Amino acid sequence: QVQLVESGGGLVQPGGSLRLSCAVSGSIFSIYAMGWYRQAPGKQREVVATITSGGMTNYADSVKGRFTISRDNAKNTVYLQMNSLKPEDTAVYYCNADLKTTIVTKRKNYWGQGTQVTVSS
Repeated sequence: QVQLVESGGGLVQPGGSLRLSCAVSGSIFSIYAMGWYRQAPGKQREVVATITSGGMTNYADSVKGRFTISRDNAKNTVYLQMNSLKPEDTAVYYCNADLKTTIVTKRKNYWGQGTQVTVSS
């Protein structure tokens, strides 16, 4: 059983910062790419940032220069540092991990339960 547990969401004023964390636990053989996605009310889920096991990163244009994704492979944890937050960043943020549970199983995507980020004055 694999679990992804996010933390760090909340209410912040425009221009403020938040740091999201996502810890992966359970039966894990290897974690490949990890990422953060978000879904605002009435909109489709969209990718925010991704990071490979080797540390290569990609960002949505809307967050480049403001958000930073990082990971601690020893702790099976991925982070999202969000600075200069804007009201349009308001959404539920989901953690994603591409992993194998054993050496013989196929890679599979797992999702966290989501954490609410609200940017408002």
